[in-house]
Amino acid sequence: MRHEKIGFIFQSFNLIPFLSAIENVEIIINTKGKKKRAMQLLDRLGLENKYNRKPSELSGGEKQRVSIARALANNPKVILADEPTANLDTEHGYEVIQIFRELSQDNGKAIIMVTHDIRMAEHANRIIREVDGKIREDCERSLRKDCP
Repeated sequence: MRHEKIGFIFQSFNLIPFLSAIENVEIIINTKGKKKRAMQLLDRLGLENKYNRKPSELSGGEKQRVSIARALANNPKVILADEPTANLDTEHGYEVIQIFRELSQDNGKAIIMVTHDIRMAEHANRIIREVDGKIREDCERSLRKDCP
């Protein structure tokens, strides 16, 4: 039930090593048409030629994108993302941020992302800065123009 309402993107991928990329996405889907849904997500993330590759045959960025596809597979209301772009090059990082923006703005999804990459944080509607376990700043772009 939790995986149907919340999508988790882990920094360490947590892919099942003996399953292919497409199987790692399909395994989380509980409805008919799971192969089609998995293919759509992998295609959107630029992995159309990697369906049958095992995690050991993928680069770190490709593993990250499979992990993102898996998190989105059940169309969750909330996505919790721990450094979702850390293993991605700039181009793929921005593609992921664009997907998150569409999910948030067009589909009403909540995206909660932890990142050290200020370039990615700049795309957020709200930024909460934490330093040494304490909140140092809480900035909502719609209320303040000086948000970083």
